[in-house]
Amino acid sequence: MLLVYVDQINERVQYTFDFVFKEREIPFLLTNDFIKFEQFEGEKFNYSERHFEKVLQIKPVNLLFEDSISNYGISKALFYQEECICFNQALDPFASIFYILSRMEEYTTIKADKFGRFEGKNSVLHRFEWNEKVVCDRWAMDIINYLKANGILHAELKSPTYSIVPTFDIDNAYAYINKGVIRTAMATFKDFILGRSRRILERQRVQIGSMKDPYDTYDSIENLASKGFKIKIFWLLGDFAKFDRNISHRHPKQRKLIQRMSKKATIGIHPSFKSNSYEFYLHNEIERLEEIINGRVYSSRQHFLFLKMPYTYQTLIGQEIKHDYTMGFADIVGFRIGTARPIKWFDLQTNKVSKLTIHPFAFMDGTLNEYLKLTPELAKEKISELFAEVKNYGGEFSFIWHNETIGDYGIWRGWKSVFEWSVNLK
Repeated sequence: MLLVYVDQINERVQYTFDFVFKEREIPFLLTNDFIKFEQFEGEKFNYSERHFEKVLQIKPVNLLFEDSISNYGISKALFYQEECICFNQALDPFASIFYILSRMEEYTTIKADKFGRFEGKNSVLHRFEWNEKVVCDRWAMDIINYLKANGILHAELKSPTYSIVPTFDIDNAYAYINKGVIRTAMATFKDFILGRSRRILERQRVQIGSMKDPYDTYDSIENLASKGFKIKIFWLLGDFAKFDRNISHRHPKQRKLIQRMSKKATIGIHPSFKSNSYEFYLHNEIERLEEIINGRVYSSRQHFLFLKMPYTYQTLIGQEIKHDYTMGFADIVGFRIGTARPIKWFDLQTNKVSKLTIHPFAFMDGTLNEYLKLTPELAKEKISELFAEVKNYGGEFSFIWHNETIGDYGIWRGWKSVFEWSVNLK
């Protein structure tokens, strides 16, 4: 048993030390009883400003012992073998872990993209070129290795384990069919005005049955499930709007498709863009999905990856969502919370660990193709690098594809091979 002295035991401290030691199955105990700590003859170290004779000390910054959300001057320096964050010039690997896991910087920033999202390019992770590393796991191991090097810790660590978790967003179930007369007529007219004769011809071929709808890639998803993958699918069921363009939840084809896929995968809600402003819509959309699958819905991923701290997660918890898969960036690849491990969300507004489990993802199809402008071959290289990080440090190698992006259609021609590459890594 490793004993750690701290001046104050609170939720932030316990959460951080659990990530470092409990996640790696190292027994530990926190104490603020300095007499007990002094008398203890086993493995121990001091995480406080208090001095103990002949005891290893890691001096903390205030971050883990505050109730507020503070702004710090952020820089970096080497702790043992890994660079971590300096807060107002003071180095602290434990505070670094909590700062990233809790996404503290997103509570204080005013920078946002045109959709109101915090962008990866503005993150501390991107600034220090850490976004493609599971830095919180790296820092945890750096702390452990530091303790071992100083003769404090002798526990044998188990090899990290990982799993591949493919996930899909269904923003638009079909490209051409089941859209209704008005939507089809308007789309055809728009294609005519823009001179998109190929799309007009394709729409006609799909409608008469001589060509499969290019977004109908559900056989491929079912085939993937048959290989043992625990697939997650997030379905957009919001009313038709500028950013919410799926076919109606009332459409028999849509309902039948959802019921079909629910036999092969876990179906979660993909909250509409406008639900970010009105919880009423989120509640209705969850109810729609539950009625279609005849079961409870506990998983969610935000449409457009819209995530506003802490309101989005507080709203999901209010709707009894237990698992969220939004934690990642749209504009860059990598690990938004510095780990690929599922973790409980820490609400900085209440300073408590919530019941909501966050499942971070490593990359999204659109990030590779539309944001980073990678070729399929370069995308495979990037995916391999991200996978290696998860394989080395453990967690879920989770990623986002869409039904329309795995069909080798339009701007996604050639990308089905990237999808197949991502699910066959070892």
